Amino acid sequence: MKSKKSIITAGINTLQAEAQAILGLINHINDDFAVIVERIIAGNGRVIVTGIGKSAIIAQKIVATFNSTGTPSSYMHASDAVHGDLGMIQKTDIVICISKSGNTPEIKVLAPLLKQCGALLVAMVGQLESELAKQADLILNTTVEKEACPNNLAPTTSTTAQLAMGDALAVSLLLAREFSAQDFARFHPGGSLGKKLYLKVSDLAERNAKPSIRSGASVKDVIIAISKNRLGAVVVVDDSKIMGIITDGDIRRMLEKYSDLADLTAKDIMNSKPKMIDKDTLAVTAFELIRQSNITQLLVTDANDYFGIVHLHDLLHEGLL
Repeated sequence: MKSKKSIITAGINTLQAEAQAILGLINHINDDFAVIVERIIAGNGRVIVTGIGKSAIIAQKIVATFNSTGTPSSYMHASDAVHGDLGMIQKTDIVICISKSGNTPEIKVLAPLLKQCGALLVAMVGQLESELAKQADLILNTTVEKEACPNNLAPTTSTTAQLAMGDALAVSLLLAREFSAQDFARFHPGGSLGKKLYLKVSDLAERNAKPSIRSGASVKDVIIAISKNRLGAVVVVDDSKIMGIITDGDIRRMLEKYSDLADLTAKDIMNSKPKMIDKDTLAVTAFELIRQSNITQLLVTDANDYFGIVHLHDLLHEGLL
């Protein structure tokens, strides 16, 4: 068993090697890179990304990133390609073939077949003299000095470089398409990332009750209204005008402050300066306001009129934490 110090050193050395490999890619962002982005933007087909082994796993991640950022893409395993999946490739497509060596048996068989399909062939490759590089129309150079593995065998630095080059390509495409946060939200409606970009306070407040009470209401009526609607608060309203809010905390403070409750009304115990938020505000903004103000609910307004209440639990339920 290695010492704790040697284990930590190995981890640090791995990260340093991979960081240096990524920085080395900067010198490989060249005219081919720019042309690939231009061809993808101008094309009418899909981007098909293929590879074998660990490169195949990187290909799947790149496809996922492309699709989520506005570049229609498909994954094709290099082995499956020669057993029928080549039929998915059209002349209008762009194929990115990923391989460290560019000379594995499967890639050497696949490369000329890809050329025969008539699609543009892009090689993401670590050896520029390889068979894949020779067959390719354009090259994404992911050459690394060595693997982080001490035996220089396990794909580590090389796959990190492939992943980083894929991200560089995806972000360049995103910017070229002027892909906005709203576009991103359209492709991520079910996840917390998408919700942060499209979910509004009104979407949550509409699901809740809309408790209200007059300013002259008794303490008993206030407590009943708070308990009945299970939001921990009731809004004090007179003639459609928001007067204030009474929360569970206000009730506790009232009991500490007053010994005689008989003549108290809602107006006496309400917070006349409640935290409010417009119904069209993003829910994630409401969460930040609740967190910063150390409260559990916000009064939601519509052009200064009472719209509803949004509770901390509503926001947590949506995964906005």
